[in-house]
Amino acid sequence: MEPSEKTFHIIFYDSKKGNYLLPLTYTRPVSEIRIGLLTIREKWMTEMKGNYSYHTSAILSSKFPVKWNRTSLIINSCYLPDSDIISKIKTLKENEALYDHEDCIAALIKADNIENPVLEDVISSCVKIQLVPGQTKISKIQRPWEILSILQSEILLDFNRLTKNKKSTALSESNRIIGNSPVFAEEGVKAECCIFNTTQGPVYLGKGSEVMEGSMIRGPFLLGEGSTVNMGARIYGPTAIGPRCKVGGEIKGTQFFGNANKGHDGFLGDSIIGEWCNLGADTNSSNLKNNYLPVRVWAYPEEKFIDSGLQFCGLIMGDHSKSGINTMFNTGTVVGAYSNIFGEGYPRTFIPSFVWGGAQGFQTHPVKKALETAEIVMKRRGIELSEEDTKLAEKIFQESKKFRTWEKE
Repeated sequence: MEPSEKTFHIIFYDSKKGNYLLPLTYTRPVSEIRIGLLTIREKWMTEMKGNYSYHTSAILSSKFPVKWNRTSLIINSCYLPDSDIISKIKTLKENEALYDHEDCIAALIKADNIENPVLEDVISSCVKIQLVPGQTKISKIQRPWEILSILQSEILLDFNRLTKNKKSTALSESNRIIGNSPVFAEEGVKAECCIFNTTQGPVYLGKGSEVMEGSMIRGPFLLGEGSTVNMGARIYGPTAIGPRCKVGGEIKGTQFFGNANKGHDGFLGDSIIGEWCNLGADTNSSNLKNNYLPVRVWAYPEEKFIDSGLQFCGLIMGDHSKSGINTMFNTGTVVGAYSNIFGEGYPRTFIPSFVWGGAQGFQTHPVKKALETAEIVMKRRGIELSEEDTKLAEKIFQESKKFRTWEKE
């Protein structure tokens, strides 16, 4: 009889650099960021069985609490799993930590008689085991736009995770498939009169998803459970659409987290769209500067624009934000959470959280009004706005106040 796989008590640890990933981490720990079709946590959990909790920022700790165990495996949420790193983690002894230069990737700690240990101190007391530079593949994110740089590789990895030892459901013969990479359809998928080009990578259609007639999709492409691609959509890979989304128009190289809509015409390229967002009809985002130089993007910790190193970078939008019909976003625009953007012209390329307006000017979007909208939007998906969500929104409102400069006038 083969020995059963070891079960770990895992704590996903957001280092003090977690705010480097704002606005995405206003509403979730780093490990709940979706890259491809799986979150960072889900990627780890496919490789390592166990219970899990979160050691995250103060404003998120009530909704995502930490749970200590006699022995806990701490995993730095910024790192994505790799088979070589996982094999090294599984050999850690108690009070040993695996390091990537100055950053701890994982630590196996014993926390007897410690109700709420200072995690940084506990990790620093562990025996350090350094990875040998150049001998281990390392993938991590430290800024939101870095998701775009690893999106293709993560889509391919997720495709393999999601289809391993499974058989695809047959698609209707009305569809046209081009290329040698697979098209994998889960149970309940609907697709008629569509073109799937897998020359550059595979296509995955999640359970109960639908690709409406006339859509043209080039892989690599992942479509989440219950999501819909509207008629005549043109989608270029690498693109990943999370669960319960509705998308249409022209999309390229973009990550949707889930429960978000871009149902109409308009171009969205090299962008990251959080949960519960809605892009109005003919919303367009620029993803390339006219001078072809690297895109500068707002960085929250530095409170200024910095060089992303990317030539293609579009819109980064936090949870529960919206755009009105015909909204235009310039290259590298960052929108916080719970903001509503509309009107003529290009709004500024950094828009804080809880903002109402556009190029003509901004005003504060009150928490009460923002939550009224969120409650309606979530109920349409059969999800109730929880008391924890309400309290978190109020905390985000206070946390982001310093960026709404007009409130100081």
